Amino acid sequence: MPTYNAPVRELRFVLNELLAITECTDIPGYGDVSEDLVDAVLDGAAKVAEEVWAPLNQSGDEEGCRFENGVVRTPSGFKDAFNAWYEGGWNGISSPVEWGGQGLPGVLGLAISEMAMSSNLSLSTYVGLSGGAASVLMSIAPDHLKQLYVPKMMSGEWTGTMNLTEPHCGTDLKLMRTKAVEQDDGTYAISGTKIFITGGDHDMAENIVHLVLAKVEGEGEGLAAVSLFLVPKIKVNDDGSLAQGNNVTCGSIEHKMGIKGSSTAVLHYDGAIGHRLGPKPEPKVEGEDGKKKKRGSGAGMAGMFQMMNGARIGVGYQGIALSEVAYQNAAAYTRERTAGRALGGTKYPDQPADPIVVHPDVRRMLLQMRSFNEGARALLMWLSHEAVVGRYDGDDARKEQVSDLFNLLIPVVKAHFTDVGFECVNMAMQCFGGHGYIREHGMEQFVRDARISQLYEGANGVQALDLVGRRMGVDNGRPARALFALISDFIAAQKGEEMQPFTKPLQAGLDDLMATTMWLAQNAIQNHEEAGAASVDFLRMMGVVAVGYMWARMARVALDHLAQGSDDEAFYKMKVNTARFYMGRVMPDTASLKMRAMAGAEVLMTPDDDAF
Repeated sequence: MPTYNAPVRELRFVLNELLAITECTDIPGYGDVSEDLVDAVLDGAAKVAEEVWAPLNQSGDEEGCRFENGVVRTPSGFKDAFNAWYEGGWNGISSPVEWGGQGLPGVLGLAISEMAMSSNLSLSTYVGLSGGAASVLMSIAPDHLKQLYVPKMMSGEWTGTMNLTEPHCGTDLKLMRTKAVEQDDGTYAISGTKIFITGGDHDMAENIVHLVLAKVEGEGEGLAAVSLFLVPKIKVNDDGSLAQGNNVTCGSIEHKMGIKGSSTAVLHYDGAIGHRLGPKPEPKVEGEDGKKKKRGSGAGMAGMFQMMNGARIGVGYQGIALSEVAYQNAAAYTRERTAGRALGGTKYPDQPADPIVVHPDVRRMLLQMRSFNEGARALLMWLSHEAVVGRYDGDDARKEQVSDLFNLLIPVVKAHFTDVGFECVNMAMQCFGGHGYIREHGMEQFVRDARISQLYEGANGVQALDLVGRRMGVDNGRPARALFALISDFIAAQKGEEMQPFTKPLQAGLDDLMATTMWLAQNAIQNHEEAGAASVDFLRMMGVVAVGYMWARMARVALDHLAQGSDDEAFYKMKVNTARFYMGRVMPDTASLKMRAMAGAEVLMTPDDDAF
């Protein structure tokens, strides 16, 4: 059975030393944060993750969810573990106090989410989706709906979901068929079928609050007619009590490759009563030329995009979380498993063979995983922290910068972290040899669980298209320029020789990224297929460089601590060593990625469709 130990020391390093969140006293939510508070929160959440959630991970996978007589049953122990998380307030660490949260920095909430996902990814999906739905209601729902729904969702009495996908329609929302018909009382009757709904039905809460995208009858076609609706599984009375059912039924649950303890439901809406979120769109008006001006997308779409962006950040973190727990088990196994002798000579003469951790290729895999886990974690937490801090420093240029960086890197976080996270989980399995293929050790479950992260919340190829087709081109490439300038300024500020092993490779990777960006600007406008053909390699290159930037910054912090004579010398030495590995063994990938991106679309597009 696999084990899990929350990486509390690593999280403290990122929060307290890299980001220095205890110094941001003027930022809302940060004022009362001390290192003691950070320690208490991390230690408390770690205890629940390690002792309550993790022991249910393998059994939950083996038992799975069951669909019985129209009701979804979750694995044994899930309900009690779910309740323990909410009773401890771990779901609301960074939620507003007025809605039952603790109002602490969002970046601290991310650290807690990692523990949940590493210890039991299936169980964490219920909490994560519910929190995302609640945050949308906090942002855009009218006050009376907030008062009715949000407190119950924050307490765990009710949960929430996001309903986008339909049997014939995923990414292309224009093809949506679910419809909403306005009623005399201002509510809407929702009818249609939604699929792949995480937590769409289960037995752990009294009610489930669905956020549903639907086309409003009489408001045209395409995205302009799409709006977001709050549709509870069970109707809610004005006093908050539950009424009768709401014509929302679960038709089935999917039988999946992984995350088997997470119910993935098919939901049927048959005139279910829903509440529109956001105002109705303005009607089309005629311009001076007599033509109808195009109106924007339907009301509430901003809320759905808010939830989707949050979900993409969360899914990106799943790549880190599963890689982390897989790495921990692989590292422990390679220190214990003996086979052969070290190539440089016997290391453990008192044993019949050396542990396999002495072999270069085993170390390559371990360092590959570790360098990803620590670098990606730092980038995601830095991005979340910057997005908050940058909004409160009173400088419009700074606010623009952090907004640009956040929007630019969302698809990178989602796609790069889940692609590499899956590769790392596979490496962890490889460290076990044949034992990794055996269910007993739990590694094959991590591989199966990790695979979904590359697919849901927008398949990774779509994320790459989003990056090159939409986000890179904002205001003539302003977001990309912000990223390039940030990294360049950091490199320029490092004057000492001790940083050269980190800044030189980072500069080389940045040069490759900027050259490929220029190539795309020159070629993709004339032929959009060039952008599509280069997109996946380009996204990965940006991910490699962005994580490299974090490694250079972490190396700087670690070197400073070593120079000052730290009591935790081994920790900082390993941080420097891992940074060297990343710069020497991962950063050079940008050169080949550049060549692949610039190879052009012709080799992909020349064959006829029926040749495949």
